[in-house]
Amino acid sequence: MKRVGFQLRVAPEHIEEYKRRHAAVWPDMREALSRTGWHNYSIFIRPDGLLFGYVEVPDSLAAAQDGMSHEEVNERWQSWMADLLADNADGTPPDQMMVELEEIFHLD
Repeated sequence: MKRVGFQLRVAPEHIEEYKRRHAAVWPDMREALSRTGWHNYSIFIRPDGLLFGYVEVPDSLAAAQDGMSHEEVNERWQSWMADLLADNADGTPPDQMMVELEEIFHLD
């Protein structure tokens, strides 16, 4: 498994809505994530909207994203979430805005 950290930024005025939506992730979205290799997935957020995500994937974040790109529920979810992100006037799907972070230390 590859450990992946990534970041995004939620618009400050949408933080509470972002939290609300993630408190009730659709069951079919959860199933698609599991089916396409997303494991031990967590999202953290700062008060200013900076979001940090952590996920373990079999190969790479790109491969996991590719798997999700074939899931119909992912298209609906990404469209539903796009307006909550900062600097996203063009409606880019959030999963295409993830900035992958380089892992520089890990303690087992």
